[in-house]
Amino acid sequence: MGALDGRVAVVTGGASGIGRATCLRLAADGARVVVADINALGATAVADEITAGGGAVGRASDRPRGEAIAVGADVSREADVVAMIEAAVDTWGRLDVLHNNAGVTDAAVVGRDGDIQAMDVELWDHMMAVNLRGPMLGVKHALPHMLAVGRGSIVNTSSTAGLTGDGVYAAYGSSKGGLNSFTRYVATMYGKRGVRCNAVAPGVVVTPNAREHFDPVLLGIYEDHHLTPTLGSPEDVAAVVAFLASDDARFVTGQIVSVDGGLLSHFPTFAALHLGKAGPS
Repeated sequence: MGALDGRVAVVTGGASGIGRATCLRLAADGARVVVADINALGATAVADEITAGGGAVGRASDRPRGEAIAVGADVSREADVVAMIEAAVDTWGRLDVLHNNAGVTDAAVVGRDGDIQAMDVELWDHMMAVNLRGPMLGVKHALPHMLAVGRGSIVNTSSTAGLTGDGVYAAYGSSKGGLNSFTRYVATMYGKRGVRCNAVAPGVVVTPNAREHFDPVLLGIYEDHHLTPTLGSPEDVAAVVAFLASDDARFVTGQIVSVDGGLLSHFPTFAALHLGKAGPS
């Protein structure tokens, strides 16, 4: 018996990275999965991976093939989100888990998120539309199905960028800070009616996209300040999402769970001194 047997889950941004890993993990734990992504071909590939048995990656080898469908969806468009939720309910008759994972990660876009004095207003609006409006729309249209049965788990993908400041990425970080607040509001408004809402805040997760676009020097700095021996993987985050989606987390709601290898748990300067990475001049 998997922890999510019989449950139906929708995962946005499911075609790659954390989203793909979460789709595979939820399927391995028994969930039926709607893989939603603006990249419809990528979503289809992940759904096919699950139905071919890929949902059992890293799990028991005798696990039966999972059930999954793919939906092309731009989460900033309400009509797309409505269709995405309806696909889950029309196919399996219910909705138990919503993982709002889709976000702006394109290096060409994020790379323009720099000095606020030169902020491109269209970039700011696009970041908010995908990273904040998208989860709101997902929750808006998932809630009626969850409230009808008196239970449900919503997990948002936030970021450590939403928990602190930095010299760049003000639009991205602000959108994730807003998502943290939204998470708490959903948990507060609907908790008594059986719907839990939490967020995961990953540190640096090493996806192929990250390896391709990260400055090696910057990546080294991140490696120094994560307290774990290695940086995170998409599967590390997916494992926490699966826990929050399950009944094992039934007493956990309104939380922003840092999955960051200890990145934000220490004062970087003192840590560098202690680790021998820096010293007084």
